[in-house]
Formats: sequence, structure tokens, C-alpha cells
Amino acid sequence: MSDKIGTIGIITSGGDAPGMNSCVRAVAREAAANGAQVIGVNNGYEGLISGDFQVLGARDVGNILQRGGTVLQTRRSEAFRHPEGQRKAIEQMKKAGIDGLVIIGGDGSLNGAHVLAREGIPVVGVPASIDNDIWGTNMAIGVDTAMNTIMDAVDKLRDTASSHGRTFLVETMGRGCGYLAVMAGIVCGAEMVLIPEVPVTMDEVVEALDSAYRRGKTYAIIVMAEGANIRTADLFKVLNEKRVGFETRVTILGHIQRGGSPTAFDRMLASRMGTKSVEALLGGQSDVMTGLQGRDIELVPLTEVNAHKRTANLEYYTMARRLAT
Repeated sequence: MSDKIGTIGIITSGGDAPGMNSCVRAVAREAAANGAQVIGVNNGYEGLISGDFQVLGARDVGNILQRGGTVLQTRRSEAFRHPEGQRKAIEQMKKAGIDGLVIIGGDGSLNGAHVLAREGIPVVGVPASIDNDIWGTNMAIGVDTAMNTIMDAVDKLRDTASSHGRTFLVETMGRGCGYLAVMAGIVCGAEMVLIPEVPVTMDEVVEALDSAYRRGKTYAIIVMAEGANIRTADLFKVLNEKRVGFETRVTILGHIQRGGSPTAFDRMLASRMGTKSVEALLGGQSDVMTGLQGRDIELVPLTEVNAHKRTANLEYYTMARRLAT
């Protein structure tokens, strides 16, 4: 690889997140402003292995700022996990004249970025994960949009819950990190929040609902992360069997949380991170990730990012419980 970065490849990998397109746009236009070319890699690491590339000029990324998903498409790649797949990816980069990479994605994608950096490829990672489970950044791309989607859904469910005097179990994404559930619990006024970081028993949930009923509440909302220690289906069964105050219904939000036009916050965050990633590559930086720390976008070593897992802030969990009284 040349020491001078003249052509930057850009990949969106792993689960899609609203704001990925905003970041692609920022990378293409910041690179163009600095006299560098950008090549988009279609279908994540799979596209890097197969050489599925397209040139992205300033005009090619017009009208994507507001679009959800990713125009480059995304895949999970089993082949890239193995040295042979990694070698093929590097060969394809060399053939295309790609001097460095911007890789947008979650923890698996950022692990892949570090693998390439160890092979001498200049790489900058950009965190995009609606779970907000990536170490080294206060917020990842897509989190704010997902949170607003959840809030809108729970607000609508509250209308029908209050009309019928029901408990709604609302399952959010968050297999290992309960950030979305905790924040949704606060901003939506949930009676209880269940997250992976704080195991609870069925009896504790039953008691919380029974207490809410005895305090005069006429309906209840329980927000559950998908990775909570109690399964949604099991809790639904127990609450209906015990007839705890209210009739129970279940809403699993699922992949609706991934979609939609990115919020103003996500568009700005993605644009800032995309711009910073180009600046970093052109400035000789590699094996780092852009991270929001306070108000600033900083560069965080990928070794540090990949060595930790971000979890929900338990101070917010405590807040959610106190505000549910």
C-alpha cells in the first residue's frame, strides 16, 4: 500500500443503522474536497472479497442524506472471518487501487477493521449500531433514530393500554446492552424496565405490577430488552395466569427499529464522523475509530474499542425505577 492516500474505500457492514448513508455522503464529499477518490464497496466484507466496487463522486451521493438503510447494502460475511477470505479482500483492494478504508458498522465490523489494520491496511472505523453497545463513543450512528421510533410506538401503545386497562410488554432490540430499553423506559414513563445488565425474577415483576395496580394505576407499560434474563413469552404467560391487575398484551418492535429516515442528530453525528474519518486517513492515522466524547469527535484505538463492551448506564436504570412510582 502507498503511504499517500489517494483512493478511499468505504464499507457499510453488519446490521443497518439510520445515518449510514449520511456518513457515506460525508466521506465521499470530504474526500473530493481534498482531491481524493472514493470507491464504495457493495455488500460489506463480502463485496470486498468479491471486488464488488463502484466509484462514488460528489454527485453520486446526492439525495441519500435523508434515506434510511444503506445504499451500499450490507451483509454478514463468514468468509472474511478466515485468513483466506481476508487475503482475497486485500488482493481486491490492491487491484482496485484502494489505499485505505472507512468501515461503518458494529462490533463485528470493527473487529474486521482491526484485522485489516494489522495487515498494514490504513483503516478508520465508524460506529453504527442502534443498540449503542460500542465502546469508545457516547453515541453510535442510528441510536437516536431507533430511540425515536420506539418512543413513537410506545406512545401509541399507551393510548390503547389506557383505553382498555391493559399491561403492554414492549420488546426492544438490545441483546447484550439495555440502552434502548432503559432510555425508552424513562422517556415513555414505563412502569418497569427489564435489561440484560440487571437480572430480575418473575416474582419481582409480578410484585411491581401488583404494586402499580394497588397505587391506583389503570394500565402499565413494561419495556423489555430482547436480551433480558426473562423471555417475553414466558412473562406474558405468567402475568396472564396470575391475572395481575391488568390483562396483558405483547408488542415486539423487531426490525422496525432499524428503519426510517435518520433524525437530525443522527445525520449530524454521521456527517461529523464521516468527515473525521477522511481527515484521519489523509493525516496518516489508522487502526482507530471515530467516537463522540462529550461534544467532540475523537479517535479511539480499535484495540481499546474491541477489548470492551459498552453496557447501559445503571444510573439511568435507577432513574427509570424511581420515576415509575
